[in-house]
Parts: sequence; structure tokens; C-alpha cells
Amino acid sequence: MARQITHRTIAEFPAERVYTVMVDPEFLKARLARLGGPGAALLEHHVDDKGARYRLRHGVDADAVPPMVRSLVNGDLVIQRDETLVPDGPGRYSGTVAVAIPGTPASAQGGMRLADLGEGTSEFVVDAAVTVKVPLIGGKIESMVAGQIEGLLGTETAFTLDWLRQHS
Repeated sequence: MARQITHRTIAEFPAERVYTVMVDPEFLKARLARLGGPGAALLEHHVDDKGARYRLRHGVDADAVPPMVRSLVNGDLVIQRDETLVPDGPGRYSGTVAVAIPGTPASAQGGMRLADLGEGTSEFVVDAAVTVKVPLIGGKIESMVAGQIEGLLGTETAFTLDWLRQHS
């Protein structure tokens, strides 16, 4: 059974400004340099008037991986994220996120929404389901992985908001 997560952020910036930053390759590289861990990289990136799609690689040092999860991998943990974000009308964007942890039975998939709320603010929402296909202990690992993803989303959001404030 999958573990659902929802992450919401309100930004004091319009959705178009947040979108422009979120899909900027220099911003993504800076975020990965600060938060991405060992071997972090922007693997693919494409933006045009129809939207954006990119692939990120994160690394987690083996010592930082919870013991139950560590039993599934040898060495550092590698996390690959594929994201899309496309215009969905004025001040609205929608997208997808797919997370894979190569060599493990863990993954996550979901959707993203970014929309103006009015008065120059916007809301960013990520809804995802974390799945770990391991008999008996899969649910416990899903909870741990979901907690890690929620923490990462919070840290990335704080970085994004700081970036927007510093580069406005």
C-alpha cells in the first residue's frame, strides 16, 4: 500500500515568477549544489513555451540513510527525479513528479500544481504516493521515505523562497 504525502507552500510572489525560477537551470543547479548531496546533478533540462521537463539526481550519504532503508542499498543512496511543469491557463501551472531510487523497490509518483491566489501570492502543491514493494516492512519504509521526501520538499521550498527574495 502506498503512503500519500501532500506538501503546500504559499509564496509572496505570483505563480509566473515562481514558475520562471523553478524551471531555470541555473537555479536548479544552485539548489542541487546546496541541497542535492553527493553526486547531485541536473541530468536533463528542456524549457519552451509549452512548459518544462527536467531530470535531477540527488545523493544521500550512506551514513544519513536510516538503517532499515540502508539494508536495501549498498553505499550512498541515489535518487532520480523527473519533473514536468506546464502552463495551464493564466497564473496556473500543473505537472508531474516521478521519483526512482535505482536498485531499490522504492518509488514515488504524483502531481504538482502552482497557481495564483491573488494580490501577488501563489500556492505550490505537491501530491505524491510513495511505494516500497517489500513484504512485511514495506509500510514502515514507506513512512520513512515519505518523511524524508516531505523534509526535502520543505528545505527546497525555503531555498526557492530565499532565492526569489534575493533575485527579485
